Amino acid sequence: MKQKIREWLRRYLPAEVLSVGATLLAAALSLRATGSGLSAALAGTWAGNVAYFGWLLGQDVWQTRRTLQASGRPYRWRTLGQNVRALAVEFGVAEVFDSLLIRPALLYYMPRWLGSFGAGIVVAKLLADVTFYIPAIISYELSKKRLRRFE
Repeated sequence: MKQKIREWLRRYLPAEVLSVGATLLAAALSLRATGSGLSAALAGTWAGNVAYFGWLLGQDVWQTRRTLQASGRPYRWRTLGQNVRALAVEFGVAEVFDSLLIRPALLYYMPRWLGSFGAGIVVAKLLADVTFYIPAIISYELSKKRLRRFE
């Protein structure tokens, strides 16, 4: 189990760090520009997603290219499609609920409940991550056998 936890941390932790920064920055900029907590919640949600999934897709592409180059095969557009499909399977169910319901609601209400915008955003993100990672990790483990084999 320790090996699995290390693997998940190597995969998800850098993306999380980028996502937290993007979430805070976008939410703060949106709140300043619009004065709307709802706009801040939505901007934070989507900026965090772009940073998070951009990092993971970049990592998947890099690792796949390395694997293919080691065996003398090229990385093609079709391979990129396989990388994107693997991410969609890994995060599809978790992401729908997370981005459309759970995360925006928490990012909207948590700053109000805690009385601090920054602390509320961070706490909301951490709480949303719990409901996000359980199905995502299960899907990741299942997708490794079928969708992430490029040898």
